[in-house]
Amino acid sequence: MAGHKLHADDTPVPVLAPGNGKTKTGRLWTYVRDDRPSGATIPPAVWFAYTPDRKGIHAQTHLIPFAGILQADAYAGFNAVYEIGRIHEAACWAHARRKFFDLHDARPSAVTAETLRRIGELYVIEADIRGQPPDERLSVRRARSRPLLDDLEAWLRAILGTLSRKSDTTAAIMYALNLWPALTRYCDDGIVEIDNSAAERALRAIAIGRRNYLFAGADSGGERAAAIYTLIGTAKLNGIDPEAYLRHVLTHIADHPVNRVDEFLPWNVASMLAVPAHLAV
Repeated sequence: MAGHKLHADDTPVPVLAPGNGKTKTGRLWTYVRDDRPSGATIPPAVWFAYTPDRKGIHAQTHLIPFAGILQADAYAGFNAVYEIGRIHEAACWAHARRKFFDLHDARPSAVTAETLRRIGELYVIEADIRGQPPDERLSVRRARSRPLLDDLEAWLRAILGTLSRKSDTTAAIMYALNLWPALTRYCDDGIVEIDNSAAERALRAIAIGRRNYLFAGADSGGERAAAIYTLIGTAKLNGIDPEAYLRHVLTHIADHPVNRVDEFLPWNVASMLAVPAHLAV
C-alpha cells in the first residue's frame, strides 16, 4: 500500500453457508504491487482479502492506506474510491480488447478485425519498452502510443455513427470510450501498465483451487485461504518455490523473535531459498 501503483481484481469463491448444507458466493480480492516492468527493484508482493460479498465498501476499506494509481477493471464498486481524489483510475486494455475479441471469435467483421489490429500495435510498443525506466517508457508512449490512441478514438467514434445502438459492437465501443481517460492514463505515467494482467495472473491459482477444494468451509475458511494465497503468491512473485518457502518458515518460526517476524517475508529469504542455476529446470 506504500507504492505509487496497485493492480486490483476480485473473483468469486464458493463458501459453505451455515445450517443448510448449500454454498453461498464470497469474494477473494487481490491487490498486487509489481513495478518490475518499469525497471523498479522494489520486491513485488500480492495481498488477498476475503469478504462474504462484493459490496464496494470492502474495496474502499481495503484501500484506505493507499494513494496513487489503481489499475483495475470497470467494477462500479471502485467508483467511490476514485471520487475521493486520492486514488486515480487506470483501466485495462486487456478487458477492452476482450470485448472485441469475443465478438470477432463469434462473428468476424471488418470493424472487430481493425480494432484488434490497432490495439495490437499498442501492445507491440509495450513489449519494446518493458523493463525500461518510467521516464523512458513515458517518452516512447507519448511519441508512439499517444498518436495511435488519438487515431483509434476518432475511428471508434466515427464507426459508432454507422451502427445500431443495440448492436454488440456498439456496446464494445462504448465500453472503451466511456473509460477512455482511464484507458489512456498509462501514456501520462511511465509506471502505469497498459493492462491489469498482474492482478489477473494472481487470481489464476484461485481458479485452479476452486476445481480441487470446491468450496471454503466458512467465512473464516475464506479468510485463512486469503492469508495462504498471499504468502504463496508473494513467494512466487519473488521467484521462490512456495513449498520450500512454507517449509522454511514453519521450520524456523517457533524459535524466532516475534518482533522480527518480518524477516520471514518472502523477499527477505529469497536469496537463501533460490534454486541454484545449475539445478534449475
